[in-house]
Parts: sequence; structure tokens; C-alpha cells
Amino acid sequence: MFRFLRVAVLLLVLVNVAVGAWLARVRSTSWEQPLRVAVFLIAADDSPATAAYIGRLQRETFAPVADFVQREGARYGIGGHPLIEVRLGPVLDRLPPQAPANANALRIMLWSLQLRFWAWRHAQVPGAAPDVRIIVLFHDPQRVSRVPHSLGLQKGLIGVVYAFASIDQAAQNNVVIAHEFLHTLGATDKYDVNSKQPIHPDGYADPAKDPLWPQERAEIMAGRIPVSDTESVMPASLDVSVIGGATAREINWNR
Repeated sequence: MFRFLRVAVLLLVLVNVAVGAWLARVRSTSWEQPLRVAVFLIAADDSPATAAYIGRLQRETFAPVADFVQREGARYGIGGHPLIEVRLGPVLDRLPPQAPANANALRIMLWSLQLRFWAWRHAQVPGAAPDVRIIVLFHDPQRVSRVPHSLGLQKGLIGVVYAFASIDQAAQNNVVIAHEFLHTLGATDKYDVNSKQPIHPDGYADPAKDPLWPQERAEIMAGRIPVSDTESVMPASLDVSVIGGATAREINWNR
């Protein structure tokens, strides 16, 4: 009897998690009311410059992300109210669990659960709970020239962004934040995993342009502006980024 009860409780927990994830997915792409997006800041190193940079950040630093979503939503007839509301959460002093490299499905699943538990414990804001949590880990660009690959999880609606602690990089940091935010809503990458080049046509902002290259804008889920068939560059800001038709369908904008 005890074993039966233990299994029953476990099944109830799993069902509750599954239903909760499904409801969050439906709400996050219904666009019937603003999505609450909370941005949490973490110093990923012990550099005084990183700490000082984080201390100067305000909610307005990340407002271009909301402006981008609003502008692009209007192109697809989505709007009439703010689509997302960006809030700045407290600076965190705990690093999230790092994604395992070259892991199997089981280890990735375990890490996903660990990340969601970590976010539940540490990434909280006063008032209504956020719909989406974006964790931004800042690095001193004087110490590193590259940062780990950012990611966004649809299950749990959590994005983990690795960024540079530099005002010169703020606009491009927002490009990465927008990319990972859309991952949490179900958008998929639009670039080749090996070459990292945008895939035509879905990864091109203007796939019918003639001549095709150079493109002038980036499809946000491709993350880069193709300038030739083998070269692309990072967009300077969200001002030269768009949400393409395939991505719009994935986040329920093409109805």
C-alpha cells in the first residue's frame, strides 16, 4: 500500500508539472495580455568593472527588447496593448547550473530540471510572478573575448544569456536577449549549426531581395546579417533585426 501511494503521489506531481507547463505554453503565446518578463543580472566574474557596470543598469537598458517585440508584432497585426512588460529583478549572487557539454538526453533533462528549480529558488521579483525569466550573466570584456553560448528553454520559460559588461555592447546584448526570449516561446534557430550561417529563406530578413546579398537586416532567430553566401555579421542592434514569417508562426503570430 505504501509503495502504491508513493507511486500515485509521484504520478500526481508529474501530471501537475506537465499541465503547468502546457498552461504556461498556451498563455505565453496567446498574446491576449502582456507577458511579464523579468531580467535578472549576475556578475559572472569577480571583476570590479563588471560589478560597477551592473550597478549602473536600469530597466530602460532593456526597453529596446519590448520595443522590438511591439514593433514586430504590429507588422503581423498583433497588439493593441503592450505585448511584453520588462521588469528588472534584483542582482543575483548565485550562478545558475551550467548546461552540460555534449550530454545525452537524460543529462540534459536533469540539467533542465535543475535550472528550473534554481530559478524558482533565486529568480523572484516582488508582486506577480514573471511569465518569463531572463538570466543575464555579465563578463568583463577586458578579461574574455568570447562568452559561452546563450540558451532559452521553452519548458520553464527561462533564458540564460551570456553578455559583455560594456556600454558599447549593450545594444548587441539586447539582440541576444530577444533571441533567447523568443526561444522560450517556442521559436527555433534559423542558422546552420555547423557554419552558423543564416539558412535561406527562413533565416533571412529579406529572402526575396535581388540581389540576395548583402542583406541589410537580421532575422532575429538567425542572429546574423548575411553579407555573402559564406559570410555574415552580428547586427548592431534590434533596430536592424526582424521577426520573419517562420518565427512568427512558431510564436502564434500568423493565425
